[in-house]
Amino acid sequence: MPRVWTRPISCEILQGLHDGTAVQHLGIEFTEVGDDFIAARVPVDTRTKQPYGLLHGGVSVVLAETLGSCGAAFACPEGHRAVGLDINANHLKGATQGWVTGITRPVHIGRSTHVWHIDLRNEAGELTCVSRITMSVLAPR
Repeated sequence: MPRVWTRPISCEILQGLHDGTAVQHLGIEFTEVGDDFIAARVPVDTRTKQPYGLLHGGVSVVLAETLGSCGAAFACPEGHRAVGLDINANHLKGATQGWVTGITRPVHIGRSTHVWHIDLRNEAGELTCVSRITMSVLAPR
């Protein structure tokens, strides 16, 4: 797929946008940006586990939504904004330690909506969650 970004993007830019947010509080780190994908990871630790010792499903969704939202935001025309319309997540396998890494790629980049797919994997490369987010593209006011 050709490069989808409409403005400069890097892990440093993405990380800086999230200073003082839930993303920073949960320890999410952006790890890679390619021509048509963004990758980030979240630690499985006391900030992100649920009482059974597993990565909280909501944290998986935070990682997925962060990735898909960033993808849409940086693929929008200049001056436009992307806001979430819908997200779903299927939790396939629990993670109890280490890092869970997510990668997002566009399914559809349209004029008024984007759809992004996100796969989350544990350190063994096993799929832990699959997610899809639909974003509304808002024109400048």
